[in-house]
Amino acid sequence: MTGTIADLVRTLFGESTQTVDIIILLTVLTLLPTIIIMLTGFTRIVIVMGFIRNALGMQQTPPNQVIIGLSLFLTFFVMAPVFTEVYEDAYKPYSAGEITQTEFFERALVPTREFMFRQAQNSDLTFFMKLSGQDTPVDSPDDIPTSALIPAFMTSEIKTAFRIGFYIYIPFIVIDMVVASTLMAMGMMMLPPAMISLPFKVMLFVMVDGWQLVIGTVVSSFG
Repeated sequence: MTGTIADLVRTLFGESTQTVDIIILLTVLTLLPTIIIMLTGFTRIVIVMGFIRNALGMQQTPPNQVIIGLSLFLTFFVMAPVFTEVYEDAYKPYSAGEITQTEFFERALVPTREFMFRQAQNSDLTFFMKLSGQDTPVDSPDDIPTSALIPAFMTSEIKTAFRIGFYIYIPFIVIDMVVASTLMAMGMMMLPPAMISLPFKVMLFVMVDGWQLVIGTVVSSFG
């Protein structure tokens, strides 16, 4: 796809390398947020962080900026080996003029595809391969086109995030049930249970060092 864009740009603007580089750079920068969401572990991390906030019953705490910022830095932490490989195998040779832009993107895609293949579930890979009309076995990353690998990876990320979110919800639901039952037994029907259970849920989360547990679980799930 990148090679096609570059060929189109050269057709429209001639063979000026500087002009082509600038246009392609601006295109990549425009698509960068989408690329980060689609090709990294950001989707899984940000969904799990959203589950934590909802399970605690706090709609605005932590704020969205904090959730997204923490998710981004955790994404960089998880993807550090992939980014390092892309830098060593693709960016350094390209910046030294040893390879072309097309070769740069092809080399950069190799470790990214390997990461996505490790995280994608076989059922999702098989599903999207069938949707694309291909019955190629999914034994190797090379057998799967990128057009099928990316949606399979994203679907697997959402499934994994929801699975982690389910386990996060369990202790908080127990607290909500205990508080609601206690209030009903005391005849306090008009008092919202969420108002009483919220400080207990926050206290439990702080006492067990919940952020460290959740972050450790999310990061280790990429292993």
